[in-house]
Amino acid sequence: MNERLLQILSDSFFKILIPGLTMTVPLTVISFAIALVIAILTALVQFARIRVLKDIARFYIWIIRGTPLLVQLYVIFYGLPNLGIMLDPFPAAVIVFAVNEGAYAAETMRAAFEAVPQGQMEAAYCVGMSYPQIIRRIVLPQALRTAFPPLSNELIAMVKDTSLAANITVTEMFMATQRIVARTYEPLALYIEVALIYLMFSTVLTKLQRAGERRLSRFGGR
Repeated sequence: MNERLLQILSDSFFKILIPGLTMTVPLTVISFAIALVIAILTALVQFARIRVLKDIARFYIWIIRGTPLLVQLYVIFYGLPNLGIMLDPFPAAVIVFAVNEGAYAAETMRAAFEAVPQGQMEAAYCVGMSYPQIIRRIVLPQALRTAFPPLSNELIAMVKDTSLAANITVTEMFMATQRIVARTYEPLALYIEVALIYLMFSTVLTKLQRAGERRLSRFGGR
């Protein structure tokens, strides 16, 4: 560790952090929000046991979970132009991350829906509630509380997976680091630095997850 390297690390910190705050975080938040909607709808289709829709949902989950995320990024960003569909890097990344995460989160939500006691639904039918009311007022709130820890883990994983967006020219933290490495020829120190920044983001989310779990635990105990 010499003075030159310390200066490089000092100068590069905010050059890496700022793309993290302006690109990595928005990419994660937008993609995960869309993924959560996809997951809930896909899980509800399976929970309702409508044969045709359930088969479509299972096919979607099979395809997405069975193919690498990097390949999906390449198909959407580099492959679709052959069909005349041009997407900018950021929207392409959002689509891929949302669809990919939606497949994984759908299985989490499906398990959470099935964990709700069947007797509660039967009791709701007895008091005259419709199926949409039962889902909205009874099943969904309990399922989201059950699914909160695994969904939080998937959100943390997505923060790190966004580094793959550099492969389709999204200027997030990892690409910013690669550009600095190309100028300074200090890959070891700079890649460790960006790893620590990812760790910082993940640590903040972990603390938020634990706070959320404690809050849900107190709410559930009332």
